[in-house]
Amino acid sequence: MNRRKKINQLLKANAKKASAKLAPKSKPKYISKADRLKLAAESSQDSTLSPDS
Repeated sequence: MNRRKKINQLLKANAKKASAKLAPKSKPKYISKADRLKLAAESSQDSTLSPDS
């Protein structure tokens, strides 16, 4: 009984890991604070340049 239970437990764990790898990632990629500030500065520069031209 114990041996069968352990084997089933391992198989279920491996199946769970495999399905987790195939599942789409719902969490967005992390962007550091410095990168966010840099992107904000670039977008503000672009918006200030476009009305002038």
